[in-house]
Amino acid sequence: MTRHLGVLLLLSVMFFLGSNALPVSDPVEVNYAQTAAEMWRSGDWVSPQIYGNYWYDKPVFFYWELILSYCLFGISDFGVRFFPSLFAAGGVWLTYFFGRRIYDEKTGFWGAVILATSLIYWFVAKIIITDMSLFVFMNGALIAFYGGYSRKKRGLYYLGYFLAALATLTKGPIGLGMPGLIILLYLALRHDLGELKRLKIFSGMLIFLAVAAPWYWQMYALHGEDFTGTFFGVHNVLRATVSEHEKWNHWYFYLTIWFLGMLPWSVGVVKTAVTKMWAERRVGRELLPRLRRFWAELSPATQFLIVWAVFVNAFFQCMATKYPTYSLPAFLPLALLTARWLAPYGQMKKICAGVGVGLCLLVTSVLGFQLWQDGHFAGKHIAAAVKQEASADYLLVSVGDYPASVVYYTGHPMYALESREAIAAKKTKTMTWDSKNVMPFMAKEDLPSKGSVYLVLEEHAFKRFPTEFKEEEWQFITEWPPNKPKLKLYRHSPTS
Repeated sequence: MTRHLGVLLLLSVMFFLGSNALPVSDPVEVNYAQTAAEMWRSGDWVSPQIYGNYWYDKPVFFYWELILSYCLFGISDFGVRFFPSLFAAGGVWLTYFFGRRIYDEKTGFWGAVILATSLIYWFVAKIIITDMSLFVFMNGALIAFYGGYSRKKRGLYYLGYFLAALATLTKGPIGLGMPGLIILLYLALRHDLGELKRLKIFSGMLIFLAVAAPWYWQMYALHGEDFTGTFFGVHNVLRATVSEHEKWNHWYFYLTIWFLGMLPWSVGVVKTAVTKMWAERRVGRELLPRLRRFWAELSPATQFLIVWAVFVNAFFQCMATKYPTYSLPAFLPLALLTARWLAPYGQMKKICAGVGVGLCLLVTSVLGFQLWQDGHFAGKHIAAAVKQEASADYLLVSVGDYPASVVYYTGHPMYALESREAIAAKKTKTMTWDSKNVMPFMAKEDLPSKGSVYLVLEEHAFKRFPTEFKEEEWQFITEWPPNKPKLKLYRHSPTS
């Protein structure tokens, strides 16, 4: 057991490796980092804001985590990645203790190792998004339920409501809805819906509301329908009904995410499963009876893990918008199920663990370096050039996709240059994805001809630049990366 704890501690520490060498990237990470930075500087820790505008994309808890990291470490690359790594370590230990409780020490240990060395889990531990915090809170709520249900210690249900409230403050209504539906389905399959009477729903919901409701109520009191319409409408209803990433709309999307995200362990599972199915092949008409017998022979804990893992993936498969990290909560039960499945294959587990650690370190080092070279972190380099070149009073504008990381690293506002007609078209009042555009705009016609003006040109606008601007009036300063630039920086230098 001591050796097991030492291995898990080492894996936990590894989540923090390289964090100081990974700048905040565009376009997703910077939204969270910049929002928390503006909340921190303004002293308003209630209303998320970005570019001086209120921002209703996500609830507040993850921003509080980032603000706390700023208080501890300042606005730094390590600090902004601290809590995703910390919660990743917490998720590994949560898996270990849960697996040890429902199975045994060895299963808990290997389940934790499998989770920690799975590609998607390691990746999410290194990026600045809400999903790792949601992973711990939502899965913690489900574990609290099962502990109360299986051990008849129903006081644990209160812990589940508390953790569901934190999940709701992290991601929204899914923080309560997802655990609730999983529990309901599991009890139905167990023919034990009578347990609903003992779930302490009334008193538990009082705890849930006491934790989660104050922030939502305060936001409604401060912002009214702007908050409810955007947060619940655009970022919840629209996300569920209108695809934001149509290229990912395939029936096999989350099956692919499981295979790729659980590398190298998914290879071991597929290999052993195919071998076993071939050895025990039966005619097709025997499949359904065998599945029923298989389900009936499973332990209640294994049944719970299967319902948990399958429901998460099935639920998000039915949603219009699909995203790789949506299925992350399913990887805790999948890790424990994988540990049980691979229990007889000791050598394979050791090989997969070694490959997994190597693969995760490769992601941190080589892939991180590659992302830097490819320009995903170009904003930090361009921001450094701006700060070195510019005086205290300057105007910063951009053309092309808005590189928000330049704003984050300069601490200076930047305006997206568009024509007056384009700006008017973007200010839609309908519930569409354009409703998410909150960056500040400036009409090209209003661009001053004098003064200190710096232009950040994004790669999609490189070809437009000569036709829309007088090149002779702009002095090139730098670009990044040098070999295949994503961003270029110019200073306005009028010829007359």
